[in-house]
Amino acid sequence: MNREEIKSCCADAYSRDIVALLLGDSYHPGGTTLTRRLAGHLALAPGLRVLDIASGRGTTALLLADAYRVRADGIDYAPANTALAQGAAQAAGLADRAVFTTGDAEHLPYAAETFDAVVCECALCTFPDKARAAAEFARVLKPGGRLGITDVTADPDRLPPELRGLTARIACIADARPLQAYAEILAAAGLRTRVTERHDQAMIRMIDQIQARLDLLRITAPARLADAGVDLAAAPAVLAAARAAVTDGILGYALLTAVKPLGQPSGLPPGT
Repeated sequence: MNREEIKSCCADAYSRDIVALLLGDSYHPGGTTLTRRLAGHLALAPGLRVLDIASGRGTTALLLADAYRVRADGIDYAPANTALAQGAAQAAGLADRAVFTTGDAEHLPYAAETFDAVVCECALCTFPDKARAAAEFARVLKPGGRLGITDVTADPDRLPPELRGLTARIACIADARPLQAYAEILAAAGLRTRVTERHDQAMIRMIDQIQARLDLLRITAPARLADAGVDLAAAPAVLAAARAAVTDGILGYALLTAVKPLGQPSGLPPGT
């Protein structure tokens, strides 16, 4: 499967209603509590322009627009997510401060030095070309602008068989990297890491939440799970392997912030 097919597959998976049923409003460990912690590290303030990359159904961007009164742009690879996010902005009365676009994180359709901050939650791990995405993060940031990431971390050489392959990649596991590797990818793009934090217990809580919701849906809506392609026979082993991997330090979750130094060139033009 080539890179574009992987991106399309991930985007399709995360635009399905079953994902919202299993993960809730925030498609990442730590939920809005961790998003607020990330926003605090980024020192967001009213009037700043913020880009949420892989914005999904808009949860993070809408939170930032509402709670911090920033101008939030969200971009997602799935048109269905873009439509749902824009509808949510309208319903929340935030359409003047939250705008959503369909596009590719590796080819952002924005001019250089557009944003005061960029956020990317639980998505860099799924991008096929992480170096290219990081270069795009840096390009669209203003000098002195800040990047905030929360993401799955993994020691890929130690992942068990249940946590490899395309399904695990869509689940943000198979192509996740160690925290230091993310920092190195950002450094290669000219972004200087400022803060790193481990939030591995958030990963455990999400695994437990998925297990509980699967158990409930197995009883109340088995046909819905089947229609969504959820393998109920394989799910328990995958969740158990993920839980054990977190306990053993193979898998985890982290927060990272970085800054674009003043005077740094802005790199490639949009969409190149």
